[in-house]
Amino acid sequence: MSVRQLQIANDSVQDRLVMRIATDDNEEIRVFLTRRFLREIWPHLSRMLAKQLANPTPQADASSEHEPSSFEQPFREDNPVFPLGSKPLLASEATFEGGEDGLGRMILREGRERYFSLNLNGELLQALCSMLRAASEQAKWDLGLSYDAPATLTTPPGKSLLH
Repeated sequence: MSVRQLQIANDSVQDRLVMRIATDDNEEIRVFLTRRFLREIWPHLSRMLAKQLANPTPQADASSEHEPSSFEQPFREDNPVFPLGSKPLLASEATFEGGEDGLGRMILREGRERYFSLNLNGELLQALCSMLRAASEQAKWDLGLSYDAPATLTTPPGKSLLH
């Protein structure tokens, strides 16, 4: 799956963040993130980002046909297909996999039912972290999301599971 656009917005009525991922195949995945869930996954995202920034890999996107990413572009509504349904997945579990090549994967699950897997290259991981921080600030969640990877976070190499 190739990500075309990523959007994270505050849903103040639900008190959740809504992450929307649009693909090049005109599919759209929607995921709800709660304050508690974001607080739990942030150290793992921050650590993945720190590793990626410490060991940058050449981006294959340099020769891509896509236009450069911009936060100003509106999210395109092209009558997408919703492979997980139009109701957003309520993320309650996360698995993180990091590769030695600077790429990672985040798998979000709704209980033991629906799940979504997102491959994260350096550019996408940076955009995701930036958008999560901005949306949590807009929601006034006061999480103090910093990019400092906690030294006390210990997980087996390659995988970590949160729930």
